Amino acid sequence: MTRKIHRIRIHHEGTAVLVPLLIVLVALNVPLWLFMVPGPVPVVLSVISVVCYLFVFNFFRCPRRHYNGERENMVVSSVDGKVVAVERVYEPEYLKSEAIMVSVFMSPLNVHANWYPVDGKVEYVKHHSGRFLSAWLPKASTENERSTVGIVMDNGRRITVRQIAGAMARRIVTYAHKGEEASIDDHLGFIKFGSRVDIYLPVDAEVLLKINDLTRGGLTPLAKVKPAAG
Repeated sequence: MTRKIHRIRIHHEGTAVLVPLLIVLVALNVPLWLFMVPGPVPVVLSVISVVCYLFVFNFFRCPRRHYNGERENMVVSSVDGKVVAVERVYEPEYLKSEAIMVSVFMSPLNVHANWYPVDGKVEYVKHHSGRFLSAWLPKASTENERSTVGIVMDNGRRITVRQIAGAMARRIVTYAHKGEEASIDDHLGFIKFGSRVDIYLPVDAEVLLKINDLTRGGLTPLAKVKPAAG
């Protein structure tokens, strides 16, 4: 099976933000230097503009990554961030069963591209409108804007990936489509600004991370899942 690898430095989702922002900041700063008396005001405002732009630019960065570890039966973190929950819950949308939920929170400073956590095939995709509560809150998983992706792994087991918008996030982008192949090296989607991703695993999965562990999307092993019986 041929795997495609994304090799982009700045995520294409940032184009619609970075270009207009640059134009606005230039339009605001040029008159300061042309028409104001030289002094601290234009310097301070220009520094603030540069810092603001670099912050947004940094947010949309998309490092080149390729997972070189064991792939069979392996679940890899979808995102950069911090593990904020590892608990047994009921997943009613795709798995419709008890599952182990591993939640990773992304701060505005993290890379916000989302990678597929497993090799397999996409079976289910659905976007839900909702609120924009803090992504730290447990109820954000069911009340916030979110997108659910169900994947059957190459070993026959099923997992759920849920992209969840946070208080700052206003747009979830999901590239996954039903029937497509999933690869750990490919992007599942993108969430703009602070947000979270929940991964629901079979209850017999061996979780390799604990709360407060830091993860890197597409690189950090998250769990091992036994093959389907029979």
